[in-house]
Order: sequence, then structure tokens, then C-alpha cells
Amino acid sequence: MSTRALALAAVTATVAALLSGGSAQAAAPVLKAAVTQTSVWNGGYGADVTITNSGDAASTSWTIEFDLPSGTTITSSWSSVRTSTGQHHKFTNASFNGAVKPGAGTTFGFNASGGSLPTNCTINGVACGGGTPPTDTQAPTVPTGLRSTGVTSGSVSLAWTASTDNVGVTGYEVLLGNAVNATVTGTSATITGLSPATAYSFSVRAKDAAGNTSAASTAVSATTSPGTGGGTTVDVSTAAQLQAALAAATAGQTIKLAAGTYRGSFVVNGRAGTASQPITLSGPRDAVLINDGPTGEAPSCPAPTAGWDSGYGLWVFGSPYWNLTGFTVQESKKGIVLDNSHHTTIDSVSVHHVDEEAVHFRRSSADGIIRGSTITDTGLVQPGYGEGVYLGSANSNWACHGNNGGIDRSDRVQVLDNRIGPNIAAEPIDVKEGTYEGIIRGNTFDGQGISGQNSADSWIDVKGIGYLIEDNTGTFRSPGTFANGYETHNTSTTPSLPNGCGNVWRNNRSDLGGVGQYAINITSVSKCTAMPNVVYASNTVTGAVKGLTNAQVTP
Repeated sequence: MSTRALALAAVTATVAALLSGGSAQAAAPVLKAAVTQTSVWNGGYGADVTITNSGDAASTSWTIEFDLPSGTTITSSWSSVRTSTGQHHKFTNASFNGAVKPGAGTTFGFNASGGSLPTNCTINGVACGGGTPPTDTQAPTVPTGLRSTGVTSGSVSLAWTASTDNVGVTGYEVLLGNAVNATVTGTSATITGLSPATAYSFSVRAKDAAGNTSAASTAVSATTSPGTGGGTTVDVSTAAQLQAALAAATAGQTIKLAAGTYRGSFVVNGRAGTASQPITLSGPRDAVLINDGPTGEAPSCPAPTAGWDSGYGLWVFGSPYWNLTGFTVQESKKGIVLDNSHHTTIDSVSVHHVDEEAVHFRRSSADGIIRGSTITDTGLVQPGYGEGVYLGSANSNWACHGNNGGIDRSDRVQVLDNRIGPNIAAEPIDVKEGTYEGIIRGNTFDGQGISGQNSADSWIDVKGIGYLIEDNTGTFRSPGTFANGYETHNTSTTPSLPNGCGNVWRNNRSDLGGVGQYAINITSVSKCTAMPNVVYASNTVTGAVKGLTNAQVTP
């Protein structure tokens, strides 16, 4: 063992704080916390945190916070609930150890990568050594790399590189011009309510828990799309009017839904927009599409067929360049299905209470976007097929859905800033083999209700190739079945493809609820030697049985 490791092994940091309970006569707990290294290895250490109560009343809860210097990170923790922001770590009691009786104690622990010990420790908001918490006057660094990641006629999506701070960055303010337009915790945002065909200037600044704010980043300009392309607007208020409008839609046109329930089969078949004149279907959230099907005899491969109702809430078939905005789809066999309909944008829709999957980019529906949408309660009839967002098709279905060399190439789809869950019976996002280079960013996953059927036991199952997965936040709470937060699988296909390889995870926050093994589980390293998966140290995890990842972590 190195001299440094021996020295670290001998260090015990003992910290204390008094908690006042009101009057001098009132019984109150007096808590102390001792952080003790229990083991040291090359590149890291393990520690126990022991909390004792020397007061004359039991505590009801406790919260310990501390910072770790740059270069040291927590890889796993147990018997507590941890929230990490940058180098700042907060531990609250688990359900079973918040009450500490007088004269008694309780313990939680953590493992760290790096050799530095905790600093700036507090217990229940009071400096661990007594007095007031240390004052933080240092502002975070200025965010860099601000860029536009997509536009619609009424929104601009942005992303940037995370700032750093001596304690920890807690959020970012997005400025439209000189005014704060949005506050977010991750490194992406979608600014809505903008005007079509208009140039806007954005910048972003970082904040920490003490209220210190960085200077604004270098500004970036983005111009919203024309939206309707100058075409006509068709107002509809009944199911029959909607069916007629979809059947006759032309490039540049907008079909505008009035509030109300639309019950029937809604199919777009061979009605293409263009890049400069997309076709828009828009409505308020209380414009609700419901399909009570399926009915009739289905063809061997799904395609619009006379006498057959697929049961899909909205089916866009062979119709590229559509914008689907604002409305709701529910109580259908599937929610929104895109077949051979590339460059389709789904924006701010709600899909819930469907028998199978909510949104499916299928049959080489490439270059699509789903953003700012809410998806819950899928797989009501077939739980193993109740995905939230489904990208591509299983290779067993390529005979039907593969139209590019036999492969379903629903490539470069972006899944941005959506709220998916709870009660998604299969994976919130399923990335199928044979798809390439999508972006999954800024989403919030609620894993409660994952069924475990048909191997559904994670937020995202990645069989695709070259995906960027960043700035997502996932939580899991029972009931449900959960193995890992994010998983890769290396599915064998003909032709042979590097399925499950070349994907990147960055700045994702995961709470595995004390059940999941790893936040990011890489099934095979050897099968991806030519295109390795990359897991960055900016990813964080709490409530993991085993830790952040089973793969090598990239700084």
C-alpha cells in the first residue's frame, strides 16, 4: 500500500452539531456524525458515517451535507438517500434509520473514487463543528458550448456544456435577450411560445446553492421555422371533419383541432409536406383522439387497408414532414405510429392509457423529433409491449418494417425534454437494433410500474448504434421490476451490425431506489472494441445496489 493510502487509512474525520429544540428546558436530540474510512485501495476508499445521539430526545430525521474536492467522486452509497450536484453531496435518512434514540446511533456509508476526504460538512443545516455553515462566495464558471439543437415554428431547443463550481452547480438560467426566460437543472432547455420565422438570441448562466451566478455565456442565435409554410388553415371540431382534413392535407397546410373528443380511425396516408412547407396538426391538450379499434381483418404487414382499422390513435403512413403539436391521444391500441414518415416532429403532445406502446418511429421514419411531451400508462393489455417511445423495429419484424436494405433505419431521431412515466409497462425508451445516431436528452423518467415482462426492466434499452444519451433524470420507486437504469444489448442481425455499440452517456442523474444494480449497465465490452460505449464521470447515481456502471468511467 502506498504512503498516501496508509495516511488516508489513518484519517478519521469527526464532526458534531447541536440541534436546538426550542426552549432551554425542552428535551432535544444532540447529534454527532463521524466519517471514518473503513478501507483504502488504489484509486479510492470506503467510508462509514456514524450518527450518535447524546441528547435527551430521539431525532425524527437527519440530513448530512458535505463537499468533495475536484477529482474525488462518490461511486455508490447505502442506507441513505443521496442527492449529488457537482462536488456537493446530500444524504438524508432512509425510511428505517431517521429516528435515533438518546444514547443510540445509526450508520450509513459510501465508496469514493479518488483520495480526498469530505469538507464543509453540515448536519441538519448547522456546521458540523458548530456555528454557521461556511460561506460560499465563489460563482460557477461560465457555461460553454451553447448551441441550438432544434427549432419548430414556436420553439427553440438549446444545449450547453456544464459549468463547474467549488461546491456545486444547482441550476441554469436561460436568457432570451437580457431577460430570464427559463430555469432548469440540466444542461438543455426548450424555449416555447415563440413566433414563427423569427430570429432570437439566447445565452445561459449558472447558479449555485448560495445564489452565486456566473456571467452569461456567449450568445447563440436561432430562427424559428415558418411553421405552416404560408398554407391555409383548416379548422376541425368533429371526427368526420378531422378524417376528411387528414385525407386531403397538402404541403404548408395547418389542421387546427378544437377542444373536444375525436373518436374514430385517424390515418394520414401518402400526404407529404416539404422541408419549407410542413403539414401541421395542432390542438390544445383537451383535443383528445381516441380509437376504439382494432376491427376488421388485418393484412400480414400493417398498412392502411380498406375494411381494417388498426386501432392506432394517430397513424402517419408514408407522409414525411409533419408537425404534430399539443393534442392528446388516449384509449387506443397504440398511441402515435409513424411509418416511413421521416422529418416528423411531435411537440408537446400527451399520450396515455394505451394498450401497447405510446409513440413509435417505425419503417425508417428517420430524422424525427419528439420533444416536450408527456407519456404515462402504457401496456394496459400487453405489458411487455408497452414502451413509451419506440425507435425502430426488432429485427424479427424487419420483413415488414425494413425498407432500407431490409433494416428499419429510423435513424437520428431526437427524444428531447419529455416526461415519461409512471406506469410505462415496458421501457420508457426502447432503442432497437439497426438504428443509428439518435439523441436522447433532457428527459425525466419515472420508473414506477415497469412490468418486467419481455425483459422490460430499465428506463432505456439501447440496442442502437452511436446514440448520445445526456442530461436525463431517472427515478425508480416500487411497485415494479427494475434491473438497471440504462442497458445495452448486442443483438445479432443479418446483415451483421455493431448493435449496442458506440453509445455515449453524459451528465445523467439516476436514482435506482435501492433496487437497481447499476445506473448504466454495458452488456459486453468485447463485442464493441471497434466502437466502444463511453460512460463519463459526469453521470451520477443514488440508491444503486452496485454503483454507477460496470464499465470503465471516462473523466
